[in-house]
Amino acid sequence: MENYPVMSGAESFFIQGNEIGVLVSHGFIGTPQSMKYVGEGLAKNGYTVYGLRLKGHGTHYEDLEGSTYEDWKQDFLNGYNKLKETCKHVFIVGQSMGGTLTLRTASELRDLTGIMLINPAISSIPSMEPYRHSFTPRYLPEGAPDIKASDVHEITYEKAPIKSIQQLLSLMDETKARLSRVLCPTLLLTSTVDNVVPPSNSTNILNHVRSVDKRQLFLQNSYHVASMDHDKDQIVAECTTFITEQLEKRSCLRAQ
Repeated sequence: MENYPVMSGAESFFIQGNEIGVLVSHGFIGTPQSMKYVGEGLAKNGYTVYGLRLKGHGTHYEDLEGSTYEDWKQDFLNGYNKLKETCKHVFIVGQSMGGTLTLRTASELRDLTGIMLINPAISSIPSMEPYRHSFTPRYLPEGAPDIKASDVHEITYEKAPIKSIQQLLSLMDETKARLSRVLCPTLLLTSTVDNVVPPSNSTNILNHVRSVDKRQLFLQNSYHVASMDHDKDQIVAECTTFITEQLEKRSCLRAQ
């Protein structure tokens, strides 16, 4: 249960379209606002897009402190089920921790048509590792979001609970152990310079998922929150191309 109202602009969003559903997710301490440009860009293709808000995000960091990664996993399943009510195909686009949760979901569900990961966290977030087993301080100050473009405002928290950081690290550990269970087509979009999640995280994923169709594309002009950065249009374009290709492959297989 959350005790604070959702901040203005941090709400989840749903854009009704055709039978192709796309679930989009923000990252740790972020909100749907960080993925809205990408979500709206995909919706212009006619897709049904749902930008979910993970529990404890977009309200107050005390709400985040009371949330667990089990809550976030359930948020993903709920979002998937919401899209499956009207959609024949479901794709997921996840940024940072949203990418981690995308992989965790893909390791469990077998009917995802494809997943797209933007700077996903799986093996290393150097700034967080020292707090894996710490209990103090209760909250850590958060710096400015890692965005190369100027004059971009991301709705986020000024503090991060240590308890929540530990939940993220536990989620990463669990998901890393399940990478070999990911079989669906996978697109990795990796910033060449990321000051939060090293690009080696994407390499680790690429090496361990068992998807037959797995590929990596590099974002040359964005930092960690790439969905709000200089390459956001490239992200929309690459995701659109990926979705189109996967649907065409499905159509060809049915025709055989």
